[in-house]
Amino acid sequence: MKRVGVLALQGDFEAHGIALSRAGAEPVYVRTAGQLEDIDGLILPGGESTTMLKLLQNENLMGRLAEFGKTKPMFGTCAGVILMANEVTNPKQQSLGLLDLGVERNGYGRQIHSCVTHLHPDGSFASRTSPGDLEAVFIRAPIIRRIGKGAKVLASYLKTPVLVEQGRHLAATFHPELTPDDRVHQFFLTKL
Repeated sequence: MKRVGVLALQGDFEAHGIALSRAGAEPVYVRTAGQLEDIDGLILPGGESTTMLKLLQNENLMGRLAEFGKTKPMFGTCAGVILMANEVTNPKQQSLGLLDLGVERNGYGRQIHSCVTHLHPDGSFASRTSPGDLEAVFIRAPIIRRIGKGAKVLASYLKTPVLVEQGRHLAATFHPELTPDDRVHQFFLTKL
């Protein structure tokens, strides 16, 4: 069974752990750099990206996460996408630079603009999971404003990319862990 870490400094990391268990992986709640040695991949959950960044810096994890992402798969959701992108605006923010994406923080607006909708993923997503619409929960979500050449859009919402893969990495501006549908987590497991 694959062991998948979930960064457990802030955000709804437990919901990711439950989704990983249902998808067939063993979740490991990562709070220290040493725990990165024993996992096959890592999820950076949603939360508040500025707070997460400060906690990562306080725990001396920024460099270790960047190194981890050079050889192992990482999956960022919402604030996790902000941490993984190489360009962050509204305001500018330090990041790990693992994905060739330009991301605008809180791009859809305030909490009142959060929503639940359905997405129609592309065929490559369905070929590695199962077909059908995906329920997507957006909570103060970032918007992907720029996609680099190596990134592939798997699903869009309002003509904006919301599920993107680049090599071994995956990014979702929504919260797949907040629905009973585990296909996004299953898709990530195909990258391990």
